[in-house]
Amino acid sequence: MYLIGIDVGTGSARAGLFDLAGHMLGSAKAEVTIWRETGSIVEQSSDQIWEAVTQAVRGAVAASGVDPALVSGIGVDATCSLVVLGAEAVPLPVSSTDPQRNVIVWMDHRAVAQAERINTTGHPVLRYVGGVISPEMETPKLLWLKENRPQVFDAAWQFFDLADFLTWRATGSLARSTCTLTCKWTYLAHENRWDASYFQAIGLGILAEEGFARIGTEVVEPGTSLGAGLTARAAAEFGLREGTPVAAGLIDAHAGGLGTVGAEGSDATQNMAYVFGTSSCTMTTTREPVFVPGVWGPYYSAMVPDTWLNEGGQSSAGAAIDHLLTLHPAHGQAAALAKAEGLPLPVWLANRAMAANLSDAVLRLDGLHVVPEFLGNRAPFADPHARALIAGIGMETDIDSLQALYIAGLCGLGYGLRQILATQTAHGAPVQRILISGGAGSHDLVRQILADATGIAFVTTEAEEPVLLGSAILGAVAGGHFLDVRDAMSAMTRARGSFTPAGGALQDLHDLRFAAFETLQDAARAVQRATSAAQLRPLT
Repeated sequence: MYLIGIDVGTGSARAGLFDLAGHMLGSAKAEVTIWRETGSIVEQSSDQIWEAVTQAVRGAVAASGVDPALVSGIGVDATCSLVVLGAEAVPLPVSSTDPQRNVIVWMDHRAVAQAERINTTGHPVLRYVGGVISPEMETPKLLWLKENRPQVFDAAWQFFDLADFLTWRATGSLARSTCTLTCKWTYLAHENRWDASYFQAIGLGILAEEGFARIGTEVVEPGTSLGAGLTARAAAEFGLREGTPVAAGLIDAHAGGLGTVGAEGSDATQNMAYVFGTSSCTMTTTREPVFVPGVWGPYYSAMVPDTWLNEGGQSSAGAAIDHLLTLHPAHGQAAALAKAEGLPLPVWLANRAMAANLSDAVLRLDGLHVVPEFLGNRAPFADPHARALIAGIGMETDIDSLQALYIAGLCGLGYGLRQILATQTAHGAPVQRILISGGAGSHDLVRQILADATGIAFVTTEAEEPVLLGSAILGAVAGGHFLDVRDAMSAMTRARGSFTPAGGALQDLHDLRFAAFETLQDAARAVQRATSAAQLRPLT
C-alpha cells in the first residue's frame, strides 16, 4: 500500500507518493498564481490552488508507476492563508473585484493596524500566541475584512485556513485541524474551546454569536480520518479511488517538523524543527507548556499529539535572500549564468562558494553585515515594522561581491535564529540540535553557515522532501497503517548527516558578528522610532 503527501507552499503545490517505510517513489509540482498589490497585499485563488493540487497528485502517481488503486492514505499541508467562500462555496473577493482572488496569503500584512489594536486589549488568549498577535494570523485578517470589506465578511459562508479548505474540498468534511485553529485562529486546544470573550473584545463578536459556525465547530487532531474519504468528485479529479482516507492536515512548516523531529524514534522534545523556505519556521516540542515572549504558542497538540509547541521563525527567509540579491548590480549577470546551468541563483552562488572547509565562507565578508528583516521580525521581537539593514557595503559590482552579500545574508538569518534559540532557552525551552528541512536549506553550505552562526548542530534527514513526508505520515495514520502519529514518525523518518558548529577562531568571529548584528538591529529600531516621532510633530 502507498501514501500521498500534498504540500501547498506559497508558489507551488507539490505531491509525493511514498511507501510505508517513508521512501518517496515519485513527485510532481504545479505552480500557484500570486497577485501582489501595494499596501502589503498578497492574494491567491482557492480554485487555482485546487487545480494545481490535482495536477501535482496525478503527476506524482504517474511518476511513481504505482497503481492508483493501491493508494491507501492522503495527507495535506498548506500555508496558513485565509480562504473566503460564500454561499454554495462560491469564492468571494478579499480586496479586488475579481472573485477568484479569495485567499489572503499568509505573508499579506494588510492587517497590521488590526493586529496592533487587538494587542492593546491584553486579552488572556494572547498568552498563547507569544503575548503579541501577528498580522500573519487569521483574526486580524478577519477583522480587516469586517472593517474594509463588510459585504464580503457578511456574505461569507465559511472562513478556512488553507489546509482545512483542501481537506473540505477533498472530503466534504468541515472539520478543522487543531494545528491550524490553535496556531493561527486562537482556538484553545488544551481546553477544547474558542474563547468568545476574545472575539467580543476585538470586534468579531458576531462569530461568537453564530456559535463559531463559520470558522469551525468540529476540531480534530492532525491525522484524523475525515468524513468518508475522497468524494466521488475529488477522486475523479485526483485519479484515485473514491473513499481513499484523507487526514486532517497541518500548516506546511509543521509538516516539515513532523517529517524530521522524530527521526528514528528520537526524543522530539530535544529537537527543534527548522523549516527553511520562503519564510522560516522553528518548532520546539515540550511536555509542559512554556511561555516564551515573542515566540508563538504554547500550542497544545498542534504538531506532535499530546505535547506543546512553540513556534518562531522569520517572516522572510528564502524570500529575503532572493530579494537581497536583486539589490546588487551583478544580479542580472549572475542570474543569467545560473539559468544557463538550470539552477536557482542562490544554489549557483552556494556552489560557487564551496571550499574544502565550508566554515571558511565567513572569512570572505570583510565587515559586510546584513540584518535581513525585509518583512519585519516574527520572533523573538514580534515587530512587523522592523526592516532590513545592510552595513559595510562598498562600490564593488562583480559577482564575487554578490556572493559575499549572499553569504552575509545567510549569516544574518543564522543570527536571527540564534536570538530565537537564546530567548527560548532563557524561558525554559532549550534544544540540543536542529533538524532542517525546506528547499532553501537543502545546500550543504547553507547548513554549515547556519550551524556556525547559531552555535548548534544541524541535522539532516534521509528524506529528500521532509515536508511532503510529514503529510504522508498523516495519510498513513488516517489509512490505519500506524496506531498514531508518533508510531508513524518513528517508522518513516531517519537521520542522515550532521553539521557541527565551527570552533576556535571561526566561532569567535561569529560571536563578534552576532554582537554587531544586534547592534545594527538596535540602531535600526532607534532610527525608526526617532523618524516616526519626527513625522508626527507639526511642521513650524
